[in-house]
Amino acid sequence: MDSLDYSKLKLKVGLEIHQQLDTKSKLFCSCPTSLVEESGKEFERSLRPTRSETGEVDIAALFEWRKGRRYRYQAPEGHYCMVEADEEPPHEMNREAVAIVASIALALNSNLVDEVHTMRKIVIDGSNTSGFQRTAIIALNGYINVNGKEHGIETIALEEDAARKVSEEGRSIIYKLDRLGIPLIEIATSPDIASPKEARDVALAIGRLLRLTGRVKRGLGTIRQDLNISIEGGAKTEVKGVQKLDLIEKIVQFEVERQVNLLKIKDELSKRNIKKEELDSIEAQDLTEIFINTKSKVIKSKINSGKKVIGARLPGLKGILGIEIMPNRRFGKEIADYVRFWSGVEGFFHSDELPRYGITIDEMEKVYSKLNADRDKDAFVIISDDYEKCLKALRIIINRIKMAFEGVPEETRSANEDGTTKYMRPRPGKERMYPETDIPPLYIGDAILKEAEKIKPEPLEVKMRKLVEKYGLSRELAEKTINDVNLGFIEELLDKYGDKVQPTLIASIFVNIIRGLKSKGVNIDLLSEKKIEEIVRLLYEKKISKEAIEDLLIKACEKPEYSVQDIVNMIGIGTISIEEARSIVRDIVKNNRDLIVSKGMRSINILMGKAMSRLRGKIDGKTVSELVNNEVKKILNNV
Repeated sequence: MDSLDYSKLKLKVGLEIHQQLDTKSKLFCSCPTSLVEESGKEFERSLRPTRSETGEVDIAALFEWRKGRRYRYQAPEGHYCMVEADEEPPHEMNREAVAIVASIALALNSNLVDEVHTMRKIVIDGSNTSGFQRTAIIALNGYINVNGKEHGIETIALEEDAARKVSEEGRSIIYKLDRLGIPLIEIATSPDIASPKEARDVALAIGRLLRLTGRVKRGLGTIRQDLNISIEGGAKTEVKGVQKLDLIEKIVQFEVERQVNLLKIKDELSKRNIKKEELDSIEAQDLTEIFINTKSKVIKSKINSGKKVIGARLPGLKGILGIEIMPNRRFGKEIADYVRFWSGVEGFFHSDELPRYGITIDEMEKVYSKLNADRDKDAFVIISDDYEKCLKALRIIINRIKMAFEGVPEETRSANEDGTTKYMRPRPGKERMYPETDIPPLYIGDAILKEAEKIKPEPLEVKMRKLVEKYGLSRELAEKTINDVNLGFIEELLDKYGDKVQPTLIASIFVNIIRGLKSKGVNIDLLSEKKIEEIVRLLYEKKISKEAIEDLLIKACEKPEYSVQDIVNMIGIGTISIEEARSIVRDIVKNNRDLIVSKGMRSINILMGKAMSRLRGKIDGKTVSELVNNEVKKILNNV
């Protein structure tokens, strides 16, 4: 849908940006904020929802509880305490974290609260041992100017990060407690963002400001964005856990497409004069006999394990489930996400996607006949599992189709790698929040304000001037560096190695080389800071040349278990002396004398290619060029 008119659709987007703070200790205890590999000892819990002060239960928490899950927690020694285990009340709020958040709030023109009061937010997916997350509002009613437009900052909060998921198998989920309790800033914008590009620009601007403090953590998983998206006639949809900035534009665009197409489905149902009440009379039919000899591997495996195949006629719905609502995701797949979440059945087949998946035309005809369905008007669904689970799945399918008569349901969705989204859970309600009684209010006094002023990020132009004047970067490269998520790390490398490695080269590794590799499909997420620094250190020690950088980065992604030195040894990259290089160049020139005599100086490009194929990564390309030129001239002078 390239022709989407976001203004006409009255698109509204609000961002919630979560960023880990780089503090010495966690938010409510003195444990360190670093992550570790070891798992430590384990303990197990079950969690259940509780009623709010008004006596109501949050719907999202209720349905997490209905999954009947058990949670196992890995507790690495030295990186958790009784607070993380929920065996001891939380300590006083980390004042360092409050000061950092206050400094960011000041930079975002927000009004700091006088007293910080901590609240509990019910979360029973196992990511918090206590069954809730602690959060506190630090500032309100700010703004940020992006591309000449003022965007509101509604709230700035400080909260504890969740435990990190290690694995999931059936109803058992394993979490590690090293991340639980790391201070996290949450910045919520007003829903005044009006286009996908604007959403990305605002997220970039806020992320850049956070990095300019030098007091936030770096790396994948330390920052994530949630998006609240709606259009006129649609509904507010929350997309959770977007870690990559480059995905934001796609996610907004595809969510708008989804809502537009769901509204079209609503209109189509109305045009067909289908009554929602008719769906209540849908009945399941046992289709197991039809598929006894099926070539569908999915259905065959279910029947062989003693499960049933049921089907149901969907009156008047032919073609509806096959409508594409976003790239590579049809309405039937949208319904399947609901089925998976609510019933545990891993999907179903529908007539709009058949014959396919081993289901033949003959089997389809038998299903139409068994269900007494009209081939020109009706659709049907086929579900295979335990009989009771099949019936539950059918009820979910019918309920989700009923929602289509209203258009777009409010829900929480998770982001996929391609920018599409899938159903995650119902949107939580206000019932999930209530006061934290174990933590006293914290007064924001002069001491915290003075510390906040020290931390307050320097203006963009000051940072730009520093990169240009101190390190000699061009203004264009300096601007790209400031916008890079690795800004703090780049500055560390510049300070540490910039006296012997060109600062422009260090910055270019991030903003040009690594970005270029990403565009080529290289999984740069596998690049750790440790390995990048190891490459820069080898440059510093003159053990590799700059021409080796790209090859080393590619191999570091392909072989994440190898050290950079291992990769250097494996692919034979290592510096050689000028005399060794001159000897190789002379050999190449000698073997191509006829070419040089016939083409003269025009032969240099060909000879450079031959030389670099043997010397790339071992010596600077400029040096190779000088050697080739000198040797060619010697030949020509003696002709």
